[in-house]
Amino acid sequence: MTRLKTLFDEESKENDEQLGPSSCINVECVERLNEKAFPNGDLYVGDFKEILPYGKGKYTWSDGTVYDGDWEAGKMAGKGLLIWPSGAKYNGDVSGGYLHGFGAFTAADGSIYEGHWRMNIRHGYGKKKYSNSDIYEGEWKEGEHEGKGIYFWNNGNKYTGNWKRGKMHGRGVMEWINGDHYNGCWFNGFRHGNGIYQCADGGYYFGTWTRGLKDGKGLFYPVGSKRPSLKKCCTSLGYDNDHKTTLPQCSSLHLEEHIVKKPSIKRSLSEKISVSGVLKGSGRMSSKTAESSGLSDSGREFVHRNSSGTFSFDSDAGQSELQENTAVVYEREYMQGVMIKERIRDYNELSKKSEKKTKFHAKETQKSSCVGIFKGHNSYHLMLNLQLGIRYTVGKITPVPKREVRAADFGDRARITMFFPKKGSQFTPPHKSIDFYWKDYCPMVFRHLRELFKLDAAEYMMSICGDDGLTEISSPGKSGSLFYLSHDDKFVIKTLKKSELKVLLKMLPKYHNHVKEHENTLITKFFGLHRITLPGRRKVRFVVMGNMFCTELRIHRRYDLKGSTHGRITDKDKIHENTTLKDLDLSYEFHMDKLLREFLFDQIADDCAFLKSQQIIDYSLLLGLHFRAPEPLAGLVEPPNISPNMQSSPAGQGLMADGEVLFPSKGFVLLAHEPSSVNTDPGPHIRGRALRAFSLGNQEVDILVPGTGRLRVQLGVNMPAQANHKFPQDESDSAEVELFELYDVILYMGIIDILQEYNAKKKAEHAYKSVKFGPTTISVVEPELYANRFTNFLRQKVFPEQP
Repeated sequence: MTRLKTLFDEESKENDEQLGPSSCINVECVERLNEKAFPNGDLYVGDFKEILPYGKGKYTWSDGTVYDGDWEAGKMAGKGLLIWPSGAKYNGDVSGGYLHGFGAFTAADGSIYEGHWRMNIRHGYGKKKYSNSDIYEGEWKEGEHEGKGIYFWNNGNKYTGNWKRGKMHGRGVMEWINGDHYNGCWFNGFRHGNGIYQCADGGYYFGTWTRGLKDGKGLFYPVGSKRPSLKKCCTSLGYDNDHKTTLPQCSSLHLEEHIVKKPSIKRSLSEKISVSGVLKGSGRMSSKTAESSGLSDSGREFVHRNSSGTFSFDSDAGQSELQENTAVVYEREYMQGVMIKERIRDYNELSKKSEKKTKFHAKETQKSSCVGIFKGHNSYHLMLNLQLGIRYTVGKITPVPKREVRAADFGDRARITMFFPKKGSQFTPPHKSIDFYWKDYCPMVFRHLRELFKLDAAEYMMSICGDDGLTEISSPGKSGSLFYLSHDDKFVIKTLKKSELKVLLKMLPKYHNHVKEHENTLITKFFGLHRITLPGRRKVRFVVMGNMFCTELRIHRRYDLKGSTHGRITDKDKIHENTTLKDLDLSYEFHMDKLLREFLFDQIADDCAFLKSQQIIDYSLLLGLHFRAPEPLAGLVEPPNISPNMQSSPAGQGLMADGEVLFPSKGFVLLAHEPSSVNTDPGPHIRGRALRAFSLGNQEVDILVPGTGRLRVQLGVNMPAQANHKFPQDESDSAEVELFELYDVILYMGIIDILQEYNAKKKAEHAYKSVKFGPTTISVVEPELYANRFTNFLRQKVFPEQP
């Protein structure tokens, strides 16, 4: 018996109701005029063409399911009405046996969807009213909310904005029934990134969020304050077009309990249409889920210190009502929803600071050496050229059989050169950029380096050359280099000077051997070296590196540490959320586990010895800090998903379930390493094996971070420490209050800027600056002294031994 193609199950396993019409006949059966009955009890009444249903017809399954509508070549095609025994029904377009086109589906629970379908799955624009009276109207993809859409909760709350995989993701506006508004970034269902939160009483807060909690610096304007423009708010905090706020991965707001199964066209015609398949992908957001994600309330709580020195729980709205001085603005800093610092600022002073910063940024842009190179050329063209070239190179060398790197692979002839005309050629595709020449340096060497770092060629190419493109970010240094960030934050692409290119090519054989022998090296990972020649013979050189701050955790502070003092401080008026600070800005020292510290300095010694052998100076330790909410206030942050089997642990360890600490009262907990419990996928900054901790009996360790999960501890990646804040002796800014002295922190670090050789020019600079500023304070010193000073500074000032 040949049977009808079916609709496939995309609903939960609990809904297994199925129906399956036999739509074409090739069996012995009882036949009357325009009617055929089957031995299994199915019945078809309608038009035929030869032996197959064609035209109008009604098919009734033995279980009571009915389809009445158009047929073509034995399959449901055209328009029709499907009615299931459960009471669910569909009225609309069908094609090839699938719900396909536009139609209305009413589920057994009373929910109604009216919109577009693709092969049994909601896909396109549609509106759904859920059984609890929630409403979603907008774009769908593969059965889930994706694109632009509006969600109305039955309690009056509303979200308007972007969606991805059924979750609020991208830019969007949340309006609460109490009058509060949030306008900003979302990620996986949480407020995440930059945004403005406006209270119903008129006060509002501009800042950053992580997983629904305020996290980072922000400005609070009480009721009656003069409202600055959004551009001024961005400038005050350093969020301008040149700064990309990284949106790390986070735990999701689950709108669905099951994954949508994609329909297969290879099912046999004897399978039945499943009503549960049409029910799957509802996307309803329950009030319980919404509350756990901070969607059902205003989420305005913050912690402040009262006159007695104790902490209390309050809201922005409450302080708004008490604030009478409309010229006052509060500069605040939060960590996972806990306020750790507050500074009272005058609105006029803040406005002048914003204007000054804007002018300074404009001047810096004009002075940037690399920007001048591209005058008259859109930066988009340069990024497109880079993507085209990398795609070509990786595609060309990937099929080459794997082999050991040879001496010739480092030579002057180890190059791939190609011309990319705009109209395309026999070897290159047409593109929307300008004509350019592409050169790839030592492609086999860099392929081997990517293999050493366990990077998949296809994933590497998609990260840089995917449709999402690259993001241009501002330069943290004085070099004037352009920086691009891949869409997944894994890779940083930097423009190089010709002298830096020569240094890298010169040291490449030794660099290759060093990273091969030292899997835990902290030195920058290089993945590719390229050159683009533009019309007029202008050459732009690029190096692809791993992003040391590619993490799902927010990086609250960034430091570039050299060990010198001259010029190593940042103007306070130029500091913003994303500023990379310098040696004299560092107001913390970090205490680490004894073994972790030993591993760290053993590797720093090896790396510095390599750089010294290559006559390299001016390198620095790039240090990123993720702060955890201070322990005294950990109880104010509600632990997620508290279930009945959880209980308080002894000795204040936190919540426990089945004897395991699930939500520790500290910022994190070290656990014995379990490969099956952590993500072991290689990343752009992931180094060798897991590290051992003295505090855990010399075992390899993982770190359990509340709200994030379990992470591998590796050298320079996810390293736990305690930050001790050192208060300045001459603290003069009484308007700024630092609320804590000790913080749990997670460290990310690596050695960067390793392409400056101690050449004749630097020797002359050393002689001049030694006389003017003193030989011990300047950065430019001979390689051995530089390495010793660099190591001693880190050992004594940054990561001192615990007393």
